[in-house]
Amino acid sequence: MELNLFSSVILENRKESEFIKKDFTFIDLFAGIGGIRMGIQKAGGRCVFSSEIDLKAAKVYKENFLENPLGDVTQINPQQLPSFDLLSAGFPCQPFSISGKKRGFEDTRGTLFFDICRIIDEKKPKVVLLENVKHLMHHDKGNTLKVILRNLIDLGYNVNYKLLNAKDFGVPQNRERIIIVASKKDNFDFGLINKSIATQLRDYLDIDGEFEILSKNDYTLLDNIREQESGLIFCGYRNKNIWKKGIRENTLHLSRVHRQPNRIYSIDGIHPTIPSQESSGRFFIYIPEKDIVRKLTINECYRIMGFPNDFIKDKSLSESYKQIGNSVCVNMIESIAKEIVMQGLLDD
Repeated sequence: MELNLFSSVILENRKESEFIKKDFTFIDLFAGIGGIRMGIQKAGGRCVFSSEIDLKAAKVYKENFLENPLGDVTQINPQQLPSFDLLSAGFPCQPFSISGKKRGFEDTRGTLFFDICRIIDEKKPKVVLLENVKHLMHHDKGNTLKVILRNLIDLGYNVNYKLLNAKDFGVPQNRERIIIVASKKDNFDFGLINKSIATQLRDYLDIDGEFEILSKNDYTLLDNIREQESGLIFCGYRNKNIWKKGIRENTLHLSRVHRQPNRIYSIDGIHPTIPSQESSGRFFIYIPEKDIVRKLTINECYRIMGFPNDFIKDKSLSESYKQIGNSVCVNMIESIAKEIVMQGLLDD
């Protein structure tokens, strides 16, 4: 839903300082390393249950939140869960049935979303907050999203969704995610979410440390560098042996080989999405005033996702890169959770 005139008028008169913390409870499903939990807690939420099947992610979760998540969401007995106000889940995207001949749970049996529905049906929380990758909107030609929304409606909720970008929440990362908010009360108004002024990557960098700096022979900088509409400044690429036959002059940088992780971005812009598949952390940045290209450090990766400097990471560097790529922008979740509170969706 786009920001309408009514919403824009309200937004002009609302300030972050107007937010009044409300004590509410929530459960954290598909918890990962706790990015969603961290954002909701900043809005006043108190986690009463968590679940994460990945043992390494669960270990990091326990070290940071002093709570050992239940492993398998399919084994959760909803009747044994404590009462809670909000259910949150960054659930996996799976194909659902969209035959049109069945309704409700029948469409989602065999998927992990069915387990979310089981819990919702039993516990009937006031609000459901779901997060997923942008691709969910197009998965199975949009049918997967249709089934998710229809199930939530059938369970008695007013449902709204929107594609949000981390760069609009005070971190320098172009990271789009679909957010679904289902409420027992009114429709959630995405247009009222408090957003932040865009920041540059340079504001999030480590001042000192053991940096992995590329030799000038290992990369090529582009002659014509300009900021893209997204805020990215693609300024060069690592020199890799590629198939050059038939490639037009001055277009080598557009080769598939020079897509992530071989592209280089200026720190005067923002960073592209940190993916979970890049376990080597091959994210290279250009620092103009030093005329060097170096690798983004693991601490910087966590920082541009909104994680604090004292967050305890996995001891394996490759696992840490994978886990942050699978996580969420904490700032975004915090802003959404605060707006859920401000719109009174958690009120009795």
